[in-house]
Amino acid sequence: MSASHDLDRLQRLLADTCDTLLARFAGAHRLLDTLSAPSLPSAAASVAQDARLQLTEAVLALQFQDMASQLINHTHQRLRNCADQIARDAFGPDAEGEAVVATAPLRPNPVTQDEMDAGSIELF
Repeated sequence: MSASHDLDRLQRLLADTCDTLLARFAGAHRLLDTLSAPSLPSAAASVAQDARLQLTEAVLALQFQDMASQLINHTHQRLRNCADQIARDAFGPDAEGEAVVATAPLRPNPVTQDEMDAGSIELF
């Protein structure tokens, strides 16, 4: 139950981050729209810089969402494997034979990164 509650909290964090992502893209879109209107060159440069900052934050949110989704899926697989093993050991074989245990993930952690900074983007 504790692990399930942790996953629920992680899902809420993920949802908040996705909301931030959408807000940042919308903010960048609004800023870039102002560049198409007649304006002073210095004002356009300032708006362009603000747009770049908005997009950088949006990319960080997108990277976080990807890592969090991988961790949630990995944890669900591990929990399923543990639950299956416990059930098999506690109840033993039944009339249909030995219980099937879901395969545990091969790697201990699907995400090796533990912090995010702005930089290059690798899409996969």
